Amino acid sequence: MENRKIIQVEEKVPPKLLIPLSIQHMFAMFGASVLVPSLFGMNPAIVLFMNGVGTLLFILITKGKAPAYLGSSFAFIAPAMVVISKFGYEYALGGFVVVGLCGCVLSFIIYKFGSDWIDVVLPPAAMGPVVALIGLELSGTAAKNAGLLDETIQMKSVIVFLVTLGVAVFGSVVFRKFWSVIPILVAILAGYVAAMICGIVDFTTVSKASFFSLPNFTAPKFNVEAILIILPVILVVASEHIGHQIVTGKIIGRDLIKNPGLHRSMFADNFSTMLSGFIGSVPTTTYGENIGVMAMTRVYSVYVIGGAAVLSIVCSFIGKLTALIQTIPSPIIGGISFLLYGMIGTSGIRILVDGKVDYSRSRNMALTSVIFVTGLSGIKITVGEIELTGMVLACIVGMILSLIFYVLDKLKLTNDREQEMN
Repeated sequence: MENRKIIQVEEKVPPKLLIPLSIQHMFAMFGASVLVPSLFGMNPAIVLFMNGVGTLLFILITKGKAPAYLGSSFAFIAPAMVVISKFGYEYALGGFVVVGLCGCVLSFIIYKFGSDWIDVVLPPAAMGPVVALIGLELSGTAAKNAGLLDETIQMKSVIVFLVTLGVAVFGSVVFRKFWSVIPILVAILAGYVAAMICGIVDFTTVSKASFFSLPNFTAPKFNVEAILIILPVILVVASEHIGHQIVTGKIIGRDLIKNPGLHRSMFADNFSTMLSGFIGSVPTTTYGENIGVMAMTRVYSVYVIGGAAVLSIVCSFIGKLTALIQTIPSPIIGGISFLLYGMIGTSGIRILVDGKVDYSRSRNMALTSVIFVTGLSGIKITVGEIELTGMVLACIVGMILSLIFYVLDKLKLTNDREQEMN
């Protein structure tokens, strides 16, 4: 891996490499991104359109310095389902708009007062496990997609899963030159061939789909009760965004919190969510799957991310192409996710190593321990219709603990401070 050339953020990529790399990124996010609109009972075309537009806006607003692909946010699912059942989808869109607006306001507050507070409330001993949890808490989803958690495990699904995962894992180790940067794409294609041989690919929707189609644009409606049901999700969105920016920065070797700045990336993320609500799409967020692709391939170019965004927009207008991509069986998504989510978890461990966290200090041991148990135990705290659990709850607990330790340090009440002085 060390001998493979890194393609940095600002580097342009030749077309013969740009196209397969962009397709690889689009496939990586597709399965998860279209799941959200399917839960809401809507056509995924508008979501693919907004994912592409949101990603291009993110690249523009962050001055091309923060490689990130924006896909459908899972944080909004629970409250949005409540609003949809009580008021209708249009009123959920109104909630998306308001949450996006509040996120933009938060980004201006960060711009005004800076982001140095992150070093206080999320030191390496806290940030490492929080970032690791981004990938670890998704491990169950990967196993579920693979069909490994079903009451009756289908051998056909297992075969497709193993082919996909095997090609991805061994391809990342043995592929050379051109092939070494597209192991995910090769794995998806290999898994698809295996799925066709096993007879679990259904082309019915492709034959019925029209060649060209327009995304279904829908205007939002606003209701105070609906907005209040969705509004607490801003806590989840903010925590998730900070975690994603830090782990992306570690992967590419740059401090994205400082440059282009947390205020820019958070504004871009939330502005995309607000715009999504105005045109009828679901909220967007930076995607862990694509972070995993960058970690694995060492290709960080925003031109590749931008290429994937353009492809997503094109797909939203071509009905048969969208339908064809939707035929990708879930075991393939599970096989790819097994590796990509693990990459994110490993990035969290890397933060602990790079930060040279000293576990002879009581506070570091306590921080990491409590955060991991909070994130993996399944504990839930309900705020209105929002459930704080997993990485988000662990992040909030870690921030509170870190802040308390900081205050105790200032009051000279911590025993490991004395050990450090000695």
